[in-house]
Amino acid sequence: MIKLNFPEFEFKLKKIESKTFIFDFVRKRYFLLTPEEWVRQHVLHFLVSNKIPKTHIAVEKKITINNLNKRFDVVVFDRNYNPLMIVECKSPSVKINQDVFDQISIYNLKIRSKFLMITNGLNNLYFKIDEKNKSHIFVKEFPLL
Repeated sequence: MIKLNFPEFEFKLKKIESKTFIFDFVRKRYFLLTPEEWVRQHVLHFLVSNKIPKTHIAVEKKITINNLNKRFDVVVFDRNYNPLMIVECKSPSVKINQDVFDQISIYNLKIRSKFLMITNGLNNLYFKIDEKNKSHIFVKEFPLL
């Protein structure tokens, strides 16, 4: 896998029948190592390295929006378990564009978090939700949650 724009982390990998799997320490099991999963695992380690307790992180959970089942990548909760940040992970080959921003914004209609993070592992974008003006404010660095 390629080097991403995150600090170096140690991952537990294993091979089964020529396929590589990576251990997800939040979900406590191995997952097929796809480019998107590589990004997601970097995000999880990054969050914990930024003092987010793993008990405050949900990974790939189903939500229903307009009678459609969707799955968010990562949601971070505050100490009262209110949604604080949604993270949308894409493969490094996927460009971060308006479609990705629209996707996470739709998820946030249901989740109602205070921050959004969009990443393909190479580009990490952060936004604060401005409830009063119904807008998104670009944040240059990882927000101190």
